[in-house]
Amino acid sequence: MKIGFFGFGNMAQAMARGLYQKEAIAPHDVYACARDWDKLCRNTEPFGFVPCRSAEEMIEQVDMVVIAVKPHMIPNLLPVLRNALIGKIVVSVAAGYTLQRYETMLGKDVHMICTIPNTPIAVGEGVIVCEQEHSLTEEEYARFYELFSKTALIQPVEGHLLGIAGTVAGCSPAFIGMFLEALGDAGVKYGLPRALAYRLAGQAICGTGKLHVMTGTHPGEMKDAVCSPGGTTIRGVSALEENGFRGAILRAVDAVEAASK
Repeated sequence: MKIGFFGFGNMAQAMARGLYQKEAIAPHDVYACARDWDKLCRNTEPFGFVPCRSAEEMIEQVDMVVIAVKPHMIPNLLPVLRNALIGKIVVSVAAGYTLQRYETMLGKDVHMICTIPNTPIAVGEGVIVCEQEHSLTEEEYARFYELFSKTALIQPVEGHLLGIAGTVAGCSPAFIGMFLEALGDAGVKYGLPRALAYRLAGQAICGTGKLHVMTGTHPGEMKDAVCSPGGTTIRGVSALEENGFRGAILRAVDAVEAASK
């Protein structure tokens, strides 16, 4: 398998680094092209990825193409590459694009799947939400799944749920980062060195998420398991409720959804 990234911004780099870290693919089998050649070389050289001068050069070398340019650039850039993309496994990570929208632009000869990954894919702990409807063959989908399941939880959803699923998985690293930072501040307030406070909070967040995904335990049960009657944790939970913790998260998702309409 050789994979090429059309656009090599933050998300494309996160995907490539995750594949590299998990040894899912050899570095010299990862290709990328982008408008800024010097920046592209700086971002590919440390890992041994292959920079390409043009999209055509990159596509010719690979089996799978990841469309990772800015969404507003796609209508101008992609149609001219249509013929080159035929016969490739095409994976879109562009927000707001569905299979139907691509087929209107490219026809049905280009085999593709629309996805929304999140940044923890860079360390092999990501999520890839993908549209249930796709035009990959059974074999092509198996190759897509085999590669990226090494770096992420792959979750198909119906097309009309792709946006909200992408919000929950894709925007949450920003919200969780704020939570981690706040926990770190609290640790520092009571004497912990900041780096240690962040490390403890980060691992606790990572482990709690992993515990839920692997066991299916309801989040409420996980909370209850830490809250002894009359204990300290339940007092903290009570303070979070009094300060609108759940409501703030719901309103944050509302704001993202409103902005994406």
